[in-house]
This record gives sequence, C-alpha cells and structure tokens, in this order.
Amino acid sequence: MRAVLMGPPGAGKGTQAQVLAQGAGVPQIATGDILRRAREEGTPLGRTAQSYMDKGELVPDEVMVGIIEERLRQDDARQGFLLDGFPRTVPQAEALDRLLGTLGMPLDAVLLLEVPEEAIVRRLSGRRTCPNCGRSYHVENDPPPAEDRCGTCGAELVTRTDDKPDTVLSRLEVYRRSTAPLKTYYEQHGLLRQVAGVGPVEEVTARLRAALRA
Repeated sequence: MRAVLMGPPGAGKGTQAQVLAQGAGVPQIATGDILRRAREEGTPLGRTAQSYMDKGELVPDEVMVGIIEERLRQDDARQGFLLDGFPRTVPQAEALDRLLGTLGMPLDAVLLLEVPEEAIVRRLSGRRTCPNCGRSYHVENDPPPAEDRCGTCGAELVTRTDDKPDTVLSRLEVYRRSTAPLKTYYEQHGLLRQVAGVGPVEEVTARLRAALRA
C-alpha cells in the first residue's frame, strides 16, 4: 500500500492512519513526526526546517519534500507507506509525484475523509485538554470523571485556542481553500477515493479499507 490520507482538522486522520498502516504492515508517515525526528537527529534538512520554524515561518515545500524523501528511502518504507498530513497543496502534490517517480514508488490511492462541517466543530470544540499531563477528553464522547478536572492528575482542563468554535471555522476555511484544488488534482489522476468519516472508528476504518481495495 502506497497511499495518502487527507481530511479536514478533526476528521480523525491520525487515528485512522495509525490503524490502516498497522494493518497493512507499512509505516505511517506524519509530517509533524518526521519534522520532529529530523530536528532531533540534526540532519542538514532538519536544521534548515528548524531555522524556519524558529522564525514562525512555514517550512518551504522543497525542504519538506527533501525530509519526506529521507524518510521514504528508509528500509521500512520500501514495501509501502501511508502519508498523513502531506501534501496539502497542488505544488506539494506535484513535487511528491516527481519524487515518487524517481523512487519508483507511485501512489496507489489518495483517501479523502469527508466529515460535515457541523460535526467537525462539535468534535473539536468539545475537546478538553489537561495542561499538566496532556491527557485529552471530550465533553460528549469521552468526558472526564469529574467536571473540568483531569482524571489522571486532577489539573483543571482547558480548551485549546485552536479548538474554540470561531477558530475551528477559520481552520476549516483555510482547509477548504487549499484542499479543493488538491482534490481536483487527484481526481484528474484517477487516485481520489472519497470516504465518509462519520460513525464509529471501526466503521470508518472498514470504509477506508474497502476504498483501498476498489
């Protein structure tokens, strides 16, 4: 399996990517994780990426593609991979296609998790996080044992700034603007598989696996 998993913030990409990758015996390649690893290992590209992040700037596409290339050349990715969080724009998708062509590792599919906007807002705005131990809860789906208190360490739970409803709507607007052309790009390449991302985790996983087999 060589695939990309796309979807809006709060769609459950991280959870689904982990389950799919483990089931297929391939690595889940999340951009945040590989950026962090590249920085920790002090690779030249990792140091370059860090210099941009230290200034609060986006890491340029060519640096990101270089870091992803380093990851894809590792032994565990030879039999397949699942990209989570990349690409996010058409230029990134084009650069990824060139890279995968060079490596002889073309994509099998691009999975797009579709979740209604109101469900995204409900999911994210209901999330509560412990600032002390990092544990997360949800007021509807996974409430803390004591109201507004972490069940692990007892600290007062907080709503992250980027989980507030107004901020979630802004994040969704940014996602729509960047993803709409990317969706068209992969449709034109015959790779896009759209999957409903609502319902129990197991049901969504089953839909994603069926889309991969299609």
